[in-house]
Amino acid sequence: MTAETPDRIDPTLAFVRRSDPDRDLTAKAVAMRLRRAAHYVDTQIRRELAQSKIEIWELELLSTLLRRGGTLPVGHLQDAAQLTAGAITNRITRLERDSHVTRAIDPADRRQIIVTLTDEGRKHAAEVIDANDHAQRTTPRPHRPRHPQPPRRTTCAPS
Repeated sequence: MTAETPDRIDPTLAFVRRSDPDRDLTAKAVAMRLRRAAHYVDTQIRRELAQSKIEIWELELLSTLLRRGGTLPVGHLQDAAQLTAGAITNRITRLERDSHVTRAIDPADRRQIIVTLTDEGRKHAAEVIDANDHAQRTTPRPHRPRHPQPPRRTTCAPS
């Protein structure tokens, strides 16, 4: 981070710098810190949601359906969630078992299965989204200095 407040990435960067002093580590430092911060936030949100017995996949599928008008072909939902056919089928089955969605054959294309949010599913989606919003608001920052430094004074030359 800085000389005053090193973080857990600094030792790795120092090791690489010792072995290759001419290497520009700017992009590596940013990428490592972003990955670490994203992992931290994801872990905290998962913990918060788990208290309400909500899983991230549930949030992702329900919010995708809600954003797209409540009805999507399975293939579109699969693409949006970046899941395999088997994984999306299992998750839709769980949502269907809990009466959050229904599945039906698309009358326009009988090869397609359409997933639709139920009224209970819309209500649950709103609860899940609210829980996620709360978790995001209450997740502390991952890299706060232990002893915050006062802001530096800058002086400007008179114009």
